[in-house]
Amino acid sequence: MRSFSLASALVAASMVHAGPTPTEKELPRRADSLPTVTASGNAFWAGDERFYIRGIDYQPGGSSANIDPLADADLCKRDIAKFKELGVNTVRVYSVDNSADHAECMKALSDAKIYLVLDVNNPQYSINRDKPGQSYNDVYLQSVFATIDEFAKYDNTLAFFSGNEVINDKPESVKSAPYVKATTRDMRQYIGSHGYRKIPVGYSAADVSNNRMQTAQYFNCGTDDERSDFFAFWGCIEGTRDFEELSALMSDQMSAVYSGGLVYEYSREGNGFGIVELSGNSDSVKEEPDFDKLASALSKYPAPTGDGGFTPTTTSVACPTVDKVWDLGDWDASALPAIPPGAQKYMTEKAGKGPGLKGAGSQDAEGTSTGTASPGSGSVTATASGDNGNAAGRPAPPMDMSIFVLTGIVGLFTLGGTLLL
Repeated sequence: MRSFSLASALVAASMVHAGPTPTEKELPRRADSLPTVTASGNAFWAGDERFYIRGIDYQPGGSSANIDPLADADLCKRDIAKFKELGVNTVRVYSVDNSADHAECMKALSDAKIYLVLDVNNPQYSINRDKPGQSYNDVYLQSVFATIDEFAKYDNTLAFFSGNEVINDKPESVKSAPYVKATTRDMRQYIGSHGYRKIPVGYSAADVSNNRMQTAQYFNCGTDDERSDFFAFWGCIEGTRDFEELSALMSDQMSAVYSGGLVYEYSREGNGFGIVELSGNSDSVKEEPDFDKLASALSKYPAPTGDGGFTPTTTSVACPTVDKVWDLGDWDASALPAIPPGAQKYMTEKAGKGPGLKGAGSQDAEGTSTGTASPGSGSVTATASGDNGNAAGRPAPPMDMSIFVLTGIVGLFTLGGTLLL
């Protein structure tokens, strides 16, 4: 299963074109009708207004299909019409083709006042929890950075996920944590090094009781570049869904800590959680009963007004102690692998064209991993400039980052700064 900074506006540099003047159709288009969503303290903001994610996961065909729903404008626009009916303001996409153009779909989303939360990984280019050291290499980071290059230009790109449930209920998976966190650091430094607006970067966690607290602490400890801007985790689904959890999620019971959620998921992909049934590449979209239930709940429970009791200050927390449960392998509590030598050039040079979804992959790339990298800060010389925008602040560790949840949750509340599940 799957499951956000006051920043400057994106500035587009003027370009000199050789040859004939391009037609309007040939000119690049930007989705710039929405204010950028950024983070300050432990909350998200659209301009001066607190922003809550009220969204849905969007990956037609499911993760196994490994297709880009934002590259086909016709299909994207078909589904955007349904998103508008639902009343969502955000979609999450798990896999995109970083070699493709997404301008038309991103503009259509923006016109519908919908933001994008995007995973930078896909099955071919990602950290492998079973061999994280080998899979964290320059081939992998080139793909990650190419995805940032493609989507940083759109004002309705809300946030990037550096990983999705890489740490799970398999005890050995904890050893992948330093590599996912290093990827978070590398992404934030790449964004800063190339002058992009400070698009938040965070992690989507599996809801595993054995390591839930340590995972939340780990992604909010260390230097500003190493800390995640936000933390998301998966809720649970029991029986039928009426989405009444929105009554709590969109209330002052949770607004001091939580920044909304995403419903899993839009299309039915064999697991029974979709709220529509799609018919191939046709225009056929059959609404399931949960479609109207979700639309009704979103209408019944609007986003809170005011600042929601957010925390304006930001602090780092202590890294969790390494023990039998939180076993980081060769790394101590705060050390991270250095960026692979072959990827250091991307901090001064752009990543170039992405490999897309049909590239050779990176998990078994030879001679490009961190190799002899020794424990240490893992920092490179190029760093993000200005306000780091970390969404942090509460003294209780799991509340230090802006947290959002994937709805389908049951009985999730906050009490006195303690997370109760």
